[in-house]
Amino acid sequence: MGFLSSTFPTLVVLLYLLACAASGQLSANFYSTTCPNVQTIVRSAMAQAVAKEPRMGASILRLFFHDCFVNGCDGSILLDDTPTFTGEKSAGPNANSARGFDVIDTIKSQVEAACNATVSCADILALAARDGVKLLGGPTWTVRLGRRDARTASQSAANSNLPGPGSSLSTLISMFSNKGLSARYMTALSGAHTIGQAQCQFFRGRITGGDTNINASFAAVRQQTCPKTGGDSNLAPIDVQSPIMFDNAYYQNLVGQRGLFHSDQELFSGGSQDSLVRLYSTNGAKFAADFAKAMAKLGNLSPLTETNGEVRLNCRKVN
Repeated sequence: MGFLSSTFPTLVVLLYLLACAASGQLSANFYSTTCPNVQTIVRSAMAQAVAKEPRMGASILRLFFHDCFVNGCDGSILLDDTPTFTGEKSAGPNANSARGFDVIDTIKSQVEAACNATVSCADILALAARDGVKLLGGPTWTVRLGRRDARTASQSAANSNLPGPGSSLSTLISMFSNKGLSARYMTALSGAHTIGQAQCQFFRGRITGGDTNINASFAAVRQQTCPKTGGDSNLAPIDVQSPIMFDNAYYQNLVGQRGLFHSDQELFSGGSQDSLVRLYSTNGAKFAADFAKAMAKLGNLSPLTETNGEVRLNCRKVN
């Protein structure tokens, strides 16, 4: 009994440390000694990028989401194609729409100048996404760091793992659930569409008769720049009210049947998320709090840590 009582705390600590090692836990102060200024560098570079083009905050946020949903938050979306693999940039959800790679390149070069071969591209992307949201008026959250970068990328995984603009509510719930994200987190993360723009090709079907759950005047306005044929790359704000402000107007749009994507409007279509959409539409603070929690959880999706992967010197290619 004496042996058990004296060693039990030690065993608990040992098991905890083993569990931490096995899960490769991230830490908010991972670079506190090796690159203490990394967050300041990223924040400053993002401030310049967003000041130059406010839409860039949304673009970087989308990059982060599309990275994490494909084999975890490992920076794989940043890799260019090589003779040995076709990467994620050319996948359907990313081709000719994913953007902001040059901004990440700029940040990476600045971080490398301060702390050579220390900070991963995956961590830079996670920080940049958080800072872009904050710069556009959204919430902030603690980004846990220590991710390492993938040495490969997969076009097929990107094509199969990323929800599309025509997804049904059940598909959205299922795809997020597969990543360990609840329906509530899914609805909160969808609020990222309160900023940014979309190409006509991704919402044409909804505004030209494909959906009945749509405000007629809203559809008519969108048709002016997105006709039934042609203009595939023409842009429209996803949030018609405040496209460069991170707020809860996205949910107000859904309540008014003004969701730009079919997948957006599915969140408010007589289904299980209607009450949450109504809550967010009237309570911006609740949305902001839930979004921050959801982003923190998203950033912990299957990171490479410790000896897995590498710290790329150039985010576009392996070392």
